[in-house]
Formats: sequence, structure tokens, C-alpha cells
Amino acid sequence: MEKKHDFTIRIGCAEDVPAALELIQELALYEKAPHEVEVTIDSMTRDGFGTHPLYNMWVAEMQGKIVGISICYIRYSTWKGPMLYLEDLVVTENLRGKGIGKALFLTSVQYAQEMGFNGMVWQVLDWNTPAIEFYKYFGAQLDPEWINGKLNRKQIDSLLAQ
Repeated sequence: MEKKHDFTIRIGCAEDVPAALELIQELALYEKAPHEVEVTIDSMTRDGFGTHPLYNMWVAEMQGKIVGISICYIRYSTWKGPMLYLEDLVVTENLRGKGIGKALFLTSVQYAQEMGFNGMVWQVLDWNTPAIEFYKYFGAQLDPEWINGKLNRKQIDSLLAQ
């Protein structure tokens, strides 16, 4: 466990999932897509802390309360090899700018290094200036050339039913 100012960064556990989901919902509201959150406490607990965990989670804790999360998983690049994918980095809005996000980000970066990954990647919305500036602070490359593609569950089911 690493102490930073008046918060602590530690590896997350199943008991942290309800607070993590609250932060995810806060982020979705900020990103103008609260209706997009489909995960539940049960699915996040199963997927992160079950027999075959699909993600890693670090939490920032302040006075016994979870105030930030970093959720990552392994991504394999056919060009670069194993990479760490940063799915979400969230700090509750009223505590942003206090070094919590930086500590969570650097914990994720350190994990990528310890695991011998060839890099770390993530996405940021093009209108999210505070997040863009946050990542630029670390010297991150933000690539405007790639367009994200996706199919949701309904589209997958429909496509395969044809």
C-alpha cells in the first residue's frame, strides 16, 4: 500500500465494487451517457474477482471512502505485443486536482512496467479537455487518426441471427 498525502492507493477487492460502480456512474453522467452503464455490482464482482478475473482495479481511499479508481486489463497488439489497456480512470469530481488521478495513473503505469508490457493505451473523448490536458502532462501521445469501432450486444445478436 502506498500513502500519498491524505489518500491511499491500493489494489481493489470485491468489497470495493459498489463504490467503484458509483464512480463509473458518475463518469458516465459527466460523459453525457448515464444510460450506457449496463454493468451491475454482481457482474463487476464476478468479472473482476471471480475464477478468471477480466480486469485489475486499484482504488484511491480517503478517510475510509473510495474516491477514485483505475480499471485496466491486458490487451494484445499484433504489432506491439502485450499492452495494458486503461479502461477507466475516475476521481470523484469534488476531489479532482489533488493528485489522486496522478497517483492512480502512475500506479497503472508501474503495473505495466512490472508486468513487462510493451506499453499502455486508453481512449479519451475529444471534448474532454481536462482529461486531454491530464494525459498531455505525462507526455502521452493522443492519436487523432484512429476511429473507434464497436458493436453492442443487441447488434451482435442481430448480426448473428441473420
